[in-house]
Amino acid sequence: MAAVRAQAKYVRVSPRKVREVVDLIRGKSVADARATLFFTKRGAAQVVAKVLNSAVANAENNNGLAAADLVVREAYVNEGPTLKRWKFRAMGRVNRIRKRSSHITIAVDEKEGRH
Repeated sequence: MAAVRAQAKYVRVSPRKVREVVDLIRGKSVADARATLFFTKRGAAQVVAKVLNSAVANAENNNGLAAADLVVREAYVNEGPTLKRWKFRAMGRVNRIRKRSSHITIAVDEKEGRH
């Protein structure tokens, strides 16, 4: 069976920051991933936890899978659109500020040998 996915798009956190959090949970069981995210002191951990919970809910409700048997198969972050802003500086100069966004995707599947 194919993995069950959940996606959060246009999240206003830099992809680099989210990737640090996503790398912590890839390949872990759902229970371990939730515990890891709960104790991770990064702002992106809350957003990633929401996407993980959504993927688990999709697996339970749409595919009839048990949450205890699920593993994080895929977890990746793509770059979303960047908002470009200007910060005015001394002597008539200006600096560009890039407000980056992310698309977070998490896919869960059953553990091997559970079929």
